[in-house]
Amino acid sequence: MSTPETVLSVSSLDVHLGESHVLQGVSFEVRSGGVTALLGRNGVGKTTTLRGLLGLVPRKGEILLEGRDISRLHTHEVVRLGVGYVPENRDVFAGLTVQENLRLAERPGGPHHYDLVYELFPRLRERLRQRAGTMSGGEQQMLALARALLNDNRLLLIDEPSQGLAPHLVTQLADALARVASLVTVVLVEQNLNLVRRLARDAVVLDQGRVVWTGDVGGLLNDDERTRDYLGVGVAR
Repeated sequence: MSTPETVLSVSSLDVHLGESHVLQGVSFEVRSGGVTALLGRNGVGKTTTLRGLLGLVPRKGEILLEGRDISRLHTHEVVRLGVGYVPENRDVFAGLTVQENLRLAERPGGPHHYDLVYELFPRLRERLRQRAGTMSGGEQQMLALARALLNDNRLLLIDEPSQGLAPHLVTQLADALARVASLVTVVLVEQNLNLVRRLARDAVVLDQGRVVWTGDVGGLLNDDERTRDYLGVGVAR
């Protein structure tokens, strides 16, 4: 049962992809405000979890968004309720300009936060007429985030935002995500544990399609043995 402080409550989420039982009874809650990190080794079902929440893959189980059951809604209906998604591969429209990408992201009937987008990512304002496919990976990531921030959302699902970015761009990204997390609740899939340590409050760890740990992110990342067991890596401090 979700509480007033719970934005998202997931119970017994199952996803089959072909012959593979990818998610097996995944259950967790996301508290209102800040960042909840969804962690685990490669291939354990993190991206599938985000896609399952959105209805991009067939799923069974209960998904409550602020107490409302969205588990049977189509993707466009979930999005209209205020769930934004930044996919791992960014999915910008390469042949369209930055401005056209942003215009396509506008959700009808609500305010569009261009001032916030340009404050966080001033480079996008400078490149409004540039085709997205000619931009760097970092700039495309900015655009992908900007599209999600353009509308009023209750929840943002962000998948591997730092992947493939140079260290100085990761620092810029962290600054932007910290501001984002002060405005909207975020579920973040991320392999860069230093970024997770900086941004996240809570953590959910998956292994082989199941939740194996939930709690305060410090309780995970400050425990070297637990981090190695669940994530397969140590954490630099």
